Parts: sequence; C-alpha cells; structure tokens
Amino acid sequence: MTDTKTLFITGASTGIGAATARAMVGAGWRVGLMARSRDKLDALVDELGEAALALPGDATDLAAQEAAIAEMVAHFGRLDAAFANAGKGLDTPGTETGDPAEWREMLELNINALLYTSRAAIPELRKTQGHLVMTGSVAGKIHLPGSIYGASKWFVHGYAGNMALEMREWGGRCTLIAPGMVDTPFFAEPKPDKLQPEDVAEAVRFALMQPARANLPEMVIMPTG
Repeated sequence: MTDTKTLFITGASTGIGAATARAMVGAGWRVGLMARSRDKLDALVDELGEAALALPGDATDLAAQEAAIAEMVAHFGRLDAAFANAGKGLDTPGTETGDPAEWREMLELNINALLYTSRAAIPELRKTQGHLVMTGSVAGKIHLPGSIYGASKWFVHGYAGNMALEMREWGGRCTLIAPGMVDTPFFAEPKPDKLQPEDVAEAVRFALMQPARANLPEMVIMPTG
C-alpha cells in the first residue's frame, strides 16, 4: 500500500466535486471521480493527470458505487476518505404544488446515494482509519417554508452526526460541510455574489488535512454577500 492518500468523490464532474478534486490533487492526494457524465470526468482527468481516476456511474446505484470504490482501491492501493457530495434541488418547490416524481429523484440522490457512499466506503475506510465527508447545507439547519429540499438536508445533518459517533469507535472521522448558497450548476441562474465551489473545496481540504488528534464534525460556510 502506498503512502499517498486518496479520496473518492461523488458528484465529481462539476461544481463542488470538481473543485474539491482540484484542491486535493493540489494538496498531493489522488482522487477517484464518480459522476454520470463520462465526458466531463475524462476532461477533468486530462486536467489533473495520473493523480485522478474517472469512475463514471450513477451514485443512486449501490452496486455502481461499490464497483467504483473497488476499482479505485485496485488502482491506487487504498482509500483514505470518501466525499458524499452528489445532490440536487427541486425545480418545483412545495408540497401541495410540487411534483412527487421529482421528490423521489431528489431523495434518491440526496439521501440514498449518500447512504450508498457510506456503505461502500466504510469497509475500506476502516483499514486506514479514514474520513467520511458529506455535503450538507445551511438549509438543513434552519426551517424554510415548506422546503422538501431542506428536509432532505436535515437527514444528512442527522446522519452525519450519527456516523461520527459510529466511526469514532474504530478511529475514523466524519465531517459535515454545510454551505450557504453556492454558485454552481445547482442553480439555473448564476449567483456571482455567493460562495464559489472553490470556497467549499477549501473547507473539505481543511477538514481532511487535520491531524489524527483533531476531530472536525461540522463546518458552516456562509457567503458574505
């Protein structure tokens, strides 16, 4: 097993995931990149070089995540951290006026895909006393009128706290990253006065680079604008 640390990222082709890949390769890590868009992943690997591995697949498929992590470990020799980052919002908000099919799609990605990342990664993270990172949201810390998206992030916040306690038993760590509004493809319109993906990526990098004696269970990042 090599000494160079590795990170698995879901939702890695754009936004926070891609920015985190760049930040961690810049910090000397190697990264496995999972997303549905093979073309975007290949372009990112071309940019990052041999430190990156494209793992195209659907994060809402447990078997696909298990296969991706197995391929990454076979390629790089180890898994030190996993970033459950894939997520989405709703085009039609509200309970009475919302679209149940859209709810189902969002919950599959925001909740089940995150659970699948944890399930697939933990056997390897145990071997390295590794780190699980999850993308939450400030929307998961406050009440917003009728927000189903926000409620999905409340789940993430609760689950991250529970996993932090479980992983502590074997020397692992779990960190929740809770940003406010970020200017990513998540939104149909640009948000140039809000956080940039690189701001959140820097928070992930900071959490992962902490010494083993330091536990950072949650980071909240808000735009000043």
